[in-house]
Amino acid sequence: MYLTATTQFGLEEVLAEELSQLGATIDYVGSRAVEFSGDKKLLYNTILWSRTAMRLLRPFADFYAPDERALYDEVFHIDWSRYIAPGQTFAITAVVNKSSFEHSLYVAQLTKDAIVDQFRERTGERPSIDTKNPDIRIHLRMLENEVILSLDAAGDSLHRRGYRQGTNEAPLNEVLAAGLILLSGWDKKSPLIDPMCGSATILTEAGLLAQRIAPGLFHQGKFGFENWPDFDAQLWQQVRKAAEAQRIEEPQAYLAGSDLDPRVIDQAAANIEAAGLDECIRISVRDVRDAQPPKDLGPGLVITNPPYGERIGEEAQMDALYKTIGDALKTNFQGYEAFIFTGNLEAAKAIGLKVSRRIPLFNGPIDCRLLKYELYRGSRRVQPATT
Repeated sequence: MYLTATTQFGLEEVLAEELSQLGATIDYVGSRAVEFSGDKKLLYNTILWSRTAMRLLRPFADFYAPDERALYDEVFHIDWSRYIAPGQTFAITAVVNKSSFEHSLYVAQLTKDAIVDQFRERTGERPSIDTKNPDIRIHLRMLENEVILSLDAAGDSLHRRGYRQGTNEAPLNEVLAAGLILLSGWDKKSPLIDPMCGSATILTEAGLLAQRIAPGLFHQGKFGFENWPDFDAQLWQQVRKAAEAQRIEEPQAYLAGSDLDPRVIDQAAANIEAAGLDECIRISVRDVRDAQPPKDLGPGLVITNPPYGERIGEEAQMDALYKTIGDALKTNFQGYEAFIFTGNLEAAKAIGLKVSRRIPLFNGPIDCRLLKYELYRGSRRVQPATT
């Protein structure tokens, strides 16, 4: 079975490694996507265990469509009874790049018309469209008029884990948060601190990783593949039970976060509790300048996503904030490694520490960097005494 997992820019190699560990044969690592092959059990395990896949697609048709007529005809000639059963609802998600078609919504509409017309011609009935929660979600990708049609195995983006109860203004999505942790090389044992934790997505994803909790277990309702004609209910139950048995109850690492806003910390607490991690993560209301590592637990990691200051006139405020972050790291976290994820590279200069690694990523449309700092003990310069 050939499959494609999509992800966010910069997380492709992390995703490929994840899939390899699940037993996949990696065929191709592209931009924002990994093509791989494996059996049905691998598909089910990927849905449950992948922390960095956004969508899991099963391609079933590809063709060239230079114009509207060709697109309609090619779609019409596919035997849709193999993919959509009588009484099932469906929806089309279209992504169009560098093609003669300008609008993805128009491409989706034309594809839907061809499918509906075929059913009407063959059975006298048309399947219903449900754009929010369809039984079968079909993914269409058109690049330079080359079309690939796939079944969407999840039916929704896999970043929507299901544990989020509330978020602050600019939440980090769960896939990106997990990606930051995996890119950091965290060992799942040493302390991990987020001194500006917001709704605690980084900490929650770290907790799921440390406690060996499959993120797909939080999903509410059915996954898309449960409506496919070849769905194996018995195998799915086996895979789910095996995933549930992997969970470790005893906390595996010291995880702690803080934020200045008590309301944000309340939201974070609700998210952590919904993920079943309230015994594993400590959170508190605290200014970033007062953040402290745990005593006697050895070196660890700081990972945080501070505000970027996208409003006009916030430059000085952001510079002061990032300087405060740098001062707190230098003063309180000697011996640690720090990873700052930001879309404000100008303000990041105010941190005042040497960057040892820069990883390009995006947070939505915002061009960002994951900046690594090594906080050596005794690395601060001591001013010579004046006589």
